[in-house]
Amino acid sequence: MMNTIHSYWAYLALTILLLALINAIVGYASKRDFKAKDLRLSLFALITSHIQLLIGLGVYFSSPMYQSLKASGMNATNRMLAVEHPIMMILAIVLITIGWSKHKKQTTDTGKFKTIAIFYGLALILILSRIPWSQWCDI
Repeated sequence: MMNTIHSYWAYLALTILLLALINAIVGYASKRDFKAKDLRLSLFALITSHIQLLIGLGVYFSSPMYQSLKASGMNATNRMLAVEHPIMMILAIVLITIGWSKHKKQTTDTGKFKTIAIFYGLALILILSRIPWSQWCDI
């Protein structure tokens, strides 16, 4: 059940993160003002990403699949699920959090958009690089 929630919440988290990234790039390119809707979209991307991480950590530490990974030894698939995926997702959430914190310290609207675009963009790249696509698409 938790694994299913983790998989479906990922669609929401990725969609909102992508929307926040596109919004930041468009805002930066068009040099428009950083308004309340921009703030809310970036904040919602932060919140959904953190919720996804919490669900993922719950799956990681309670799922029988991950418990069996410890017993069966390490191969490429197990390494992806047990090591690479969790570490990269944690790093991505750290980047999103840093981007959120740094954007608040920016004094210009362009600086806010640029900071969000850089950090959220890097986070999205990390996330997309380590999604277990073969399992995720089988839902």
